[in-house]
Amino acid sequence: MKRIFLIFFAGFLITSCNNEPATDEILSEIDDKRQSIKELESEITALQEKVNTDSLNAYADTYQVPVEVKEIMPEAFDHFIEVNGTVSAIEEAYISPETNGQIKAIYVDEGDRVYQGQLLAQLNTSVIDNNIIEAETSLELAEKVYLKQKELWDQQIGSEIQFLEAKNRYEAAKARLSTLNAQLNMANIRAPFAGIVDDIMLKEGELASPGMQLIQLVNLKQLKVLADISERYLNSIEKGDKVTLQFPAFPEIEKEVTIKRVGQVINPQSRTFEIEMHVPNNDENLKPNIISTVLINDFSSDSALVVPSIIIKEDNKGSYLYKAVAGPEGNFRSLKTYVTPQMYYQEEAMIKKGISAGDRVVTTGYTLISDGVGLDIQ
Repeated sequence: MKRIFLIFFAGFLITSCNNEPATDEILSEIDDKRQSIKELESEITALQEKVNTDSLNAYADTYQVPVEVKEIMPEAFDHFIEVNGTVSAIEEAYISPETNGQIKAIYVDEGDRVYQGQLLAQLNTSVIDNNIIEAETSLELAEKVYLKQKELWDQQIGSEIQFLEAKNRYEAAKARLSTLNAQLNMANIRAPFAGIVDDIMLKEGELASPGMQLIQLVNLKQLKVLADISERYLNSIEKGDKVTLQFPAFPEIEKEVTIKRVGQVINPQSRTFEIEMHVPNNDENLKPNIISTVLINDFSSDSALVVPSIIIKEDNKGSYLYKAVAGPEGNFRSLKTYVTPQMYYQEEAMIKKGISAGDRVVTTGYTLISDGVGLDIQ
């Protein structure tokens, strides 16, 4: 039995050794077939791409995208600095009395127009009036004594001391009466300039004192606009430069004025300096504290190459637009052109490099095209 098993095992080994070369050949053939499949797939992909490209080119030759173009010619371009300013009145005051007292009368109402020097209100002056009567009586007596003493002194009668004392009492009485009249005048509150009474803070019968606001008076005929400008424009703005003022609350109003004052100190917090413009307002439409848009022209050119800023696109290489270029057969195709914008303002861009006078740039339909597409210029 053992001998039979050994004979069987020896035969199995011989058979296995005889089959090993055949297995290697099969595996090698499988690898060759797989490589052939990869090569065929690559050839198929290349043929498909060629078919697609040929089809696209054939389609591009027959279909043209309708577009509108702009022929580039040198033109004027202006760039403006835009900042917000605040309107205020040049003549505006909160009027208060110069002395303490009870308000006797207020002679104006809110909204009244007043002229310079007009009496607006008056304080109770009964005490001062009595003092003035007393001072006038004293002055009358002092004057008579002085004149009598002077007459005697001119005749060398009496002493010089008597004459000087009479003169001193007379001059002191005049000075006291003048002081009382000045105090009486301080109780009369008058308009320091012509304008409109905008607000009355106190009422008749209430006490008033120096520094206490009684009447707000404003003159709307002449206003000013104050605006803060970034320090980087310090060398671009000078006193006398013209600016344009617009008012969001009054879109129909636009005024061209000059810069009246340029601030000489930079605000350390905002890094800005202040400019001031005076604004005539004869019709009084503009009001203090409204917002004004200040347009300052910091660049102008009469021969700029300008395109609509919306047609400029970006990719990883930079800014570009599409030009319409003529082919040999007279048809137009798009040409992707990289440009260097110099500056933008509102909806326009000034191009520094990339286009020339006479070029046609696509302004409508530029989102529907790519490089090399046929164009139907409308």
